[in-house]
Amino acid sequence: MTLHEAMQRCPLVAILRGITPDECLEVAGTLLDVGFSMIEVPLNSPQPLESITRLVQAYAADALIGAGTVLTEDEVDALARTGGRLMVAPNTNVRVIARARQLGLVALPGFATPSEAFAALDAGADGLKLFPAEANPPTVLKALRAVLPQRVSVLPVGSIRVDNMREYWAAGAAGFGLGSALYRPGTAIAQLRAQAVAFKGEIDRLRS
Repeated sequence: MTLHEAMQRCPLVAILRGITPDECLEVAGTLLDVGFSMIEVPLNSPQPLESITRLVQAYAADALIGAGTVLTEDEVDALARTGGRLMVAPNTNVRVIARARQLGLVALPGFATPSEAFAALDAGADGLKLFPAEANPPTVLKALRAVLPQRVSVLPVGSIRVDNMREYWAAGAAGFGLGSALYRPGTAIAQLRAQAVAFKGEIDRLRS
């Protein structure tokens, strides 16, 4: 699945920071059932590569699955060995981006300035993660969108909630990365489903 295909289905990245291999399938299955199509396991989670491997084996046909907090080329290589195809980073490291693209992965690096955005795009980034969103309000995104190519998807990440998505969307967001407002370790499946439904309902309204 390409980034474009995943975004067409549902432009929300579920960030499962802190998830364990034993719970990842039930959590991801719940999210996919609600309609999510992108799953990220940050590499500072317990046994993240094992979780990604299990997710790929179970759901690769249904979702774009991969790792977040990818900081080095070695970590890109490790992600590729799991079969995961989504590489998300909190920063703009052109070597990491280029390595991801060399291996055929979808590269979604973080940026906060025009210089970082264009450096990331020059290195081959498929999309851009505006991070941290709490330090880059919708007015900043609107200004960035005025100079970024229209084809480039920008996804704000950081303190995204159902009640602040609309302002970012109006400013030019193409989707969102969802962290602790969607999932945190210990979240009950019923609560996860309710939160996922709320986010999915809001993005559907924004896209209509």
